[in-house]
Amino acid sequence: MDIVIITGGSRGIGAAAALECASRGMGVILTYNNNPQSAETVVNDIEAIGSKAVALKLDVADSASFPAFRDALAVSLDQVFGRTDFDFLVNNAGYGLYNPIATVTEEEFDGLFKVHLRGPFFLTQALLPLIKDGGHIVNIASATSRVATAGVAPYASFKGGLEVLTRYMAKEFGDRHIRANSIAPGAVRTELGGGLNDEFEALLAGQTALGRVGEPEEVGSVVASLLSSENRWINAQNIEVAGGYIV
Repeated sequence: MDIVIITGGSRGIGAAAALECASRGMGVILTYNNNPQSAETVVNDIEAIGSKAVALKLDVADSASFPAFRDALAVSLDQVFGRTDFDFLVNNAGYGLYNPIATVTEEEFDGLFKVHLRGPFFLTQALLPLIKDGGHIVNIASATSRVATAGVAPYASFKGGLEVLTRYMAKEFGDRHIRANSIAPGAVRTELGGGLNDEFEALLAGQTALGRVGEPEEVGSVVASLLSSENRWINAQNIEVAGGYIV
């Protein structure tokens, strides 16, 4: 059984990806930060379809906690899956902040940086010894790095940095045959940034070729598909999953 680690897997795209991966026979270890109840709900849903899942607490902004998380992960791998390694890492955890450049504070800037760029960098570094040769890393980026949307400059900048980091991961981990790709969702119906009100959703739908916003499951299925062996020759790419956003 392949095993996937999904950060921020208690809700939204992370939860959808966890369920999609489980439905394809993968074991899932998902992380949560502040909502253990939602995480346990996802674990129960995965177990209900006959797969195995574990939820572990992780604050991606706190890189000092990564060694302890790695130790807890090693215990779960051994006790639940009988493994000392895992196959796939999905760096998904994140949050949104809508604020124009003129009013963004350093605290807001640093918070987004820690979660969306520094966190994935050093978490991947910490977990690299546990990733099986021939594994795969998927980083969840954003279509906002391609299309400038007022109010999301720090978020989009760090997601753009994550795209660049993905290519370097593919280059530097290639000797272990570990692939790295990023997925860039467009507007998706999640709680990110407080969710979508009717006016904002209508605006985003009008800017999308398919005339609507996406659902978490439509991104989650791409994550699961990208991890599969049928896509083993896709590497160092950024794949936009946005229904044709501003084309």
